[in-house]
Amino acid sequence: MMDRLTNILTAAFDKNASDIHLTVGSVPIFRMDGRLVPYKEEVIRPEDTQELARSILTDGLWERLEKEREIDLSHGIAGVSRFRVNIFYQRNNISLAFRVIPRTIPQLDELDLPEVLKNITKKPHGLVLVTGPTGSGKSTTLAAMIDYMNRHMNRHIITLEDPIEYLHKHNQSIIDQREVGFDTTSFQMGLRACLRQDPDVILVGEMRDLDTISTAITAAETGHLVLGTLHTQDTSSTMDRIIDVFPAHQKDQIRILLANVLEAIISQRLFPRADQRGRIASTEILINNSAIKNLIRNEKMHQILNALQTSREQGMHTMEMDIRQKVKEGLISQKHAEPYLTNTI
Repeated sequence: MMDRLTNILTAAFDKNASDIHLTVGSVPIFRMDGRLVPYKEEVIRPEDTQELARSILTDGLWERLEKEREIDLSHGIAGVSRFRVNIFYQRNNISLAFRVIPRTIPQLDELDLPEVLKNITKKPHGLVLVTGPTGSGKSTTLAAMIDYMNRHMNRHIITLEDPIEYLHKHNQSIIDQREVGFDTTSFQMGLRACLRQDPDVILVGEMRDLDTISTAITAAETGHLVLGTLHTQDTSSTMDRIIDVFPAHQKDQIRILLANVLEAIISQRLFPRADQRGRIASTEILINNSAIKNLIRNEKMHQILNALQTSREQGMHTMEMDIRQKVKEGLISQKHAEPYLTNTI
């Protein structure tokens, strides 16, 4: 059964698929350039997914899956790639979802990301957030930012991930990568422990709850550069999400604190390239200057969009501005861009 899984995952990697879905009653499905494509193999049976899951789980992880009904982990195939894995129950059967992790960490220039991201990585402290829907490339962007620091700066970087995806090697910096569930019990506990481990930079794979967000803000306030992710659509909704997670009596205090510690928000979404050679990210960039600080403090989030539209010289832009620019340059087709534009091009 391990050989069958290896063959499926290797085929997906060779076809440049980003995700693989193994679910009962269907053939294996690959996500290629955003589309779901069937893989020519026999239909998967309930005993197949059970055996496939069992082949990559230790006894302890199998017990945890049966108890919690879902589990995250990573899986590697020598000479091929590493995969982020989520195994879960649906209709009392096991399903598996794999995300392909490229063997090499892409550089910021290779991802066609804005040049201002390099300046953001040079910040000595503060909070930097990369946001977007699931599958929008947030982990890849963060890995590229950490890699840029590693190649150009002398820092101690600690990452908290669930699971570890890209593997970083020590270069100009030293990087300690901790996996939730193995190296630490939770993001919250790992983040609190980080503050006693002499970090310069802390990466929080996902800011999921009040305690994690609160501790991340505290870490940024006390002189660390904290990078994290949120599943939000744009910059203003990101700040609303952070503030709304706190109790009502703390919102005013957190709004002021956020205005002080926030350095930047990068919101992104992936689009198929017009030349059909993979996908490209469109971004919305917020750099926290004095005007943005005042809008956050005075609870005027609805005016942030206007601030982004008029601050391109500082590296800021809205998602729509970036999409329109990429359509103009022939990188994204008008067909794929139109659902995200207020007016047609």
